[in-house]
Amino acid sequence: MTQQVIAKLEASTPEEMHELGLKLARLLEAGDLVVLTGPLGAGKTTLTRGVGEGLTAIGNVSSPTFVIARTHKRKDGGPVLVHVDAYRLGGPLELDDLDIDYENSIVLVEWGKGMTDDLVENWLEIVIERARAVEHAADDSDVADPRKVSILGFGPRWAGVQL
Repeated sequence: MTQQVIAKLEASTPEEMHELGLKLARLLEAGDLVVLTGPLGAGKTTLTRGVGEGLTAIGNVSSPTFVIARTHKRKDGGPVLVHVDAYRLGGPLELDDLDIDYENSIVLVEWGKGMTDDLVENWLEIVIERARAVEHAADDSDVADPRKVSILGFGPRWAGVQL
């Protein structure tokens, strides 16, 4: 499978991560799968909120950790946004058991690396790396904690696409 670098950038604040989600939403259409990878607190859900806002998703786009997946209809009537948190899933078969309509939805999967292989022909992988470890956040929250974000496209759908 060929890999296309869509973008490599830095998000220095939660607002910048949200803005990246808004920009990403402009690229997405029915059948798109986005796999979000990064440590706890990296900004996966913040990015997804931006995507949800950009897609005019109905309802609060929040982490579906305990319900595993949330489906959001859209105000503009476009394809639904399905937000999955695969953290508690035991493997790809459990993700497949969710019976998601990938062809007619826009699907974002947090913690999905290695769980979405063979589900679709085309997908985006967004890798978010934190500059600082999570355990330092409490006592020095005024210190910048930029994120390095790599957006990689797989399959012919993403050939030549830039953010």
